[in-house]
Amino acid sequence: MKSKSSNVNDTNHLNKEENKNQPKREISSPSTLDSRFNQTLRNVQGLLKGRSIPGKVLLTRRADPIDDLSTPERSPTFGRSFSESDTGTSDHVQNPMEVEDPSTGKSNNGNVNKLKSSTSNIENTSKEAHKSPIGTRATDSARVTKFTKELSAPTVILERLRELAWSGVPPYMRPTVWRLLLGYAPPNSDRREGVLRRKRLEYFDCVAQFYDIPDTERSDDEINMLRQIAVDCPRTVPDVTFFQQVQVQKSLERILYTWAIRHPASGYVQGINDLVTPFLVVFLSEYLEGSVDDWSIANITPEKISDIEADCYWCLSKLLDGMQDHYTFAQPGIQRLVFKLKELVRRIDEPVSKHIEEQGLEFLQFAFRWFNCLLIREIPFHLVTRLWDTYLAEGDALPDFLVYIFASFLLTWSDKLQKLDFQEMVMFLQHLPTHAWTHQELEMVLSRAYMWHSMFNNCPSHLAS
Repeated sequence: MKSKSSNVNDTNHLNKEENKNQPKREISSPSTLDSRFNQTLRNVQGLLKGRSIPGKVLLTRRADPIDDLSTPERSPTFGRSFSESDTGTSDHVQNPMEVEDPSTGKSNNGNVNKLKSSTSNIENTSKEAHKSPIGTRATDSARVTKFTKELSAPTVILERLRELAWSGVPPYMRPTVWRLLLGYAPPNSDRREGVLRRKRLEYFDCVAQFYDIPDTERSDDEINMLRQIAVDCPRTVPDVTFFQQVQVQKSLERILYTWAIRHPASGYVQGINDLVTPFLVVFLSEYLEGSVDDWSIANITPEKISDIEADCYWCLSKLLDGMQDHYTFAQPGIQRLVFKLKELVRRIDEPVSKHIEEQGLEFLQFAFRWFNCLLIREIPFHLVTRLWDTYLAEGDALPDFLVYIFASFLLTWSDKLQKLDFQEMVMFLQHLPTHAWTHQELEMVLSRAYMWHSMFNNCPSHLAS
């Protein structure tokens, strides 16, 4: 009979023999697996960041910064799903975030391998992105590559450009993209320069005909309108010193008065002065660098200023063509959208809706200004152009989509509002705590808006009283 020790020895010998026949496995500590997993996740996020995923809205906030970006501000990864033209067929983006899970050992490397094939091209573009101190995910090298490809085509496909612009436009591309999205510049590159030259000359003629004339040649209504514009221009974006420059205010005055004379159905309405400011800043950025607060319009030649004014005039006209009844008598378009906002909030967040109603607060008391000025007075000015990327990408659908953006904006403070009485709510909504907002908060508002739009816009019965 064998002893216990001999049995143990035999068993150990057999185990050694079996181990020789099996492939060796590397033993990884949990920390090594976590490190490898996090690195893989960052790589995949870096490649996917900014891509539209058909049929999905990505609401996941990035926990780790992307290694290839050196910008101080980063917004969370939010993708708006459109058509397949942005990322290829849906097969190429199925389950884009599937990577090895250290807890289960399962992996799906198909999508990662497909993404690796484009890494070399993206790395080349990322070097260019580093040179521009842009500060949002619109600078992502993959997105810059896509914008460059679309804009360099002989004829720009506007639907693809809208898909890209919805999630933000690189600032140095913004002037060109905005002109295209608004239909001011034609998609055909061969015609673009000639059309812009002709439209600018047309604006110069209008200024000479309507603005550069003595008051004796104006009607009483026109004199009163010009005086009102002259009063409103110094009040425009008062917290940005650039707009306090006399020459800037004169440019605003010329644009607004010429637009009002050419659009007698509405004329000038307070609030339209705010709508010119994003265009003015974007088109000036082609000639001025650095912070807007440090800009001086005196550094630009009169000829260039005239071109910028013309671009602002025509882009404002294109924008307001789709919402004329917002600024006609009694502003019925805005009243209609405020009612839709009230119904949408009731459907999404009934406790807040009920509390506002019980306190006797009408949506018109706070939301009217939102629709009239398109939130320009409610958020920091450095975020306005990013918000307007989405506005202009919506095109003709913008008025209806504003309802979802403003619902998302309001419900950012859902818990807070339910604790306030009437007077406190009025004061709170007139001075919302957005002064410290970054692109991250704005992206969250836009993501919720898109999600709710997808849920309710094609199902109007959900919003029926």
